[in-house]
Amino acid sequence: MTEGSITSGSAGAAPPGARREILREVVRYWELRRMWYNAALVAVVLAWLVLTWPHFRVAMRPQALLFLLVSALLANVCYCAGYLADVPMQLSSLRPAWRRWRWSIWLSGTLFAVLLANYWIADEIYPYVH
Repeated sequence: MTEGSITSGSAGAAPPGARREILREVVRYWELRRMWYNAALVAVVLAWLVLTWPHFRVAMRPQALLFLLVSALLANVCYCAGYLADVPMQLSSLRPAWRRWRWSIWLSGTLFAVLLANYWIADEIYPYVH
């Protein structure tokens, strides 16, 4: 099966085997980048802890670890939004152009997550740690 046969026609006209291969490629693309996304968020949290250590020292309790784990889970659920953009574009006739530019969706989402993590720590957590 050639790439042209995958992109020709509408998404509904693509054979099931072609759609399955596209979905496999989408999962491979996003899951290989998930570790870099998580590493960026871990770097934000570690930077806050290290740079403001005396302030956060009193907050190191088991409840804080539970909150951190739930936040990490929610961040990874939000990461899956990349699939919502990628799958329809992969099934469209714009697939070749999209494959060259989808890294921008990943980068934008990762930078947004870093910004959101910084905001959440600075505005919602840092002021209330005593």
